Amino acid sequence: MTAFKDLLEEALEAWSYTRSGVLDELQNLPEKDLGFRPNEEARSAAELVRHVVESGQLMAGELARPDGDFQRKSYDALLKEYGRGAALKHTKRELLALLRKSHHEGEARLKQAGELQMLQLIRRFDGKMGTRLAWMNHGISHEEYHRGQLALYARLLGRVPALTQRIMGN
Repeated sequence: MTAFKDLLEEALEAWSYTRSGVLDELQNLPEKDLGFRPNEEARSAAELVRHVVESGQLMAGELARPDGDFQRKSYDALLKEYGRGAALKHTKRELLALLRKSHHEGEARLKQAGELQMLQLIRRFDGKMGTRLAWMNHGISHEEYHRGQLALYARLLGRVPALTQRIMGN
């Protein structure tokens, strides 16, 4: 069993596991299927990946700010502030690199902020107060949700999701 130095280190490990899963699911999709969407209203696979990146950057950026507040700007304005450059990435190679780079940068921001800051309160999108660490866990859950969507897209395209392949020993 891994012994973690503190709660932040444990949460960062959970985020790393989740991001690795998103990377695996993207890696599992052929380049030609990155534009796939199950219906007109749904995001494409590439759009889901860009959204994961933008949301992760927003999460890490706002949680690391001493004056962090998820209502200091509109959600769209916060995404624009933190998600610079994500919309320009379209190829599988670019998206994989963006997922890795944005996670590395977000992790560094959160480590620099430190566990004590992560135990402090922040105003959430719903206006309620909660600890930054709890909100980080919400962000990780959000990323897992989109990982699941990518796995479903793989199924809809006739592929076996990456996590299922791992479980089955393929």
